[in-house]
Amino acid sequence: MERIDFEQGILALAPLAGFTDLPFRQVVKKFGADITFSEMISSNALVHNAKKTFKMLQKAGNETPYIVQIAGTNLDVVQEAVQILNDIEGIDGIDLNCGCPVPKVVSQNSGSSLLLDLPHLVRVVDTIKKYSNKPYTSLKVRLGYKEKIPQDIANAINQSGADFLSVHGRTRAGAYKAPVDYEAIGVLRASCRIPVIANGDITSYEKALEVKKITGCKSLMIGRGAIGNPWIFYQLKHNATHIDPQIKKDIVLEHFDSMIDFHGEHGVAMFRKHLHTYSKNYPQATDFRSQINTISDVARMRKVLEDFF
Repeated sequence: MERIDFEQGILALAPLAGFTDLPFRQVVKKFGADITFSEMISSNALVHNAKKTFKMLQKAGNETPYIVQIAGTNLDVVQEAVQILNDIEGIDGIDLNCGCPVPKVVSQNSGSSLLLDLPHLVRVVDTIKKYSNKPYTSLKVRLGYKEKIPQDIANAINQSGADFLSVHGRTRAGAYKAPVDYEAIGVLRASCRIPVIANGDITSYEKALEVKKITGCKSLMIGRGAIGNPWIFYQLKHNATHIDPQIKKDIVLEHFDSMIDFHGEHGVAMFRKHLHTYSKNYPQATDFRSQINTISDVARMRKVLEDFF
């Protein structure tokens, strides 16, 4: 694995539950993402050998560097989870989720609730660093739980052994609706001794340039802005404000084929949620969505996609 060139600046695909599975990561990697992250993996599920969890860990052949994101707060469980990951080849780093706002995760003192206890957050990061045999240890944070505390977070992370971090520019209370505070990401970046990746509402080529300018971050992480819009990575790599419709079609079909390879026939139904966003702003999109919602056959679905896109 080549070292991650933070000096040059990188583009990362954020972990998104239910969306950034292997097929999606494979596509964005091919079309421009430098780093991909797994969907969030529960440390508890890893330790209890959940079959579904181990399928989520699989990576595509082109995914390098590939980083697995875990959620956890109990140091013994996190240590055991890390030791399980140590035995899996092809993982280049372990990332700690310190930003998930979902009540189920927060109620276990995991995800964004770690921002309420920064000394413990550092202990969890250092447990990963101590026991991991992977090149990178990182974390993904929000700006705080209720209040924005970028300076406090930077001070804590400077005490940890983390190699880099990603920052989503909202608090836990801000969920996904509050305005993203790029200036606060800039404060955190300026005080941090390790590379910082800016994240939050990066939905277009123009917005990406703006976020880099405001935050001072050379590296960006794109999550929900890539759903139905994975060509954003291609745009950023090629400084392109517009995308050729043929490239869009190639990406959609490649994503569909990858879904079938990985998930089997069930991939047809799973792909519908992607098609709802892929078809946005296309003529006859409403009729198209109604049509695909009833298709379960692989060949028929592919023909409909070829005709529509």
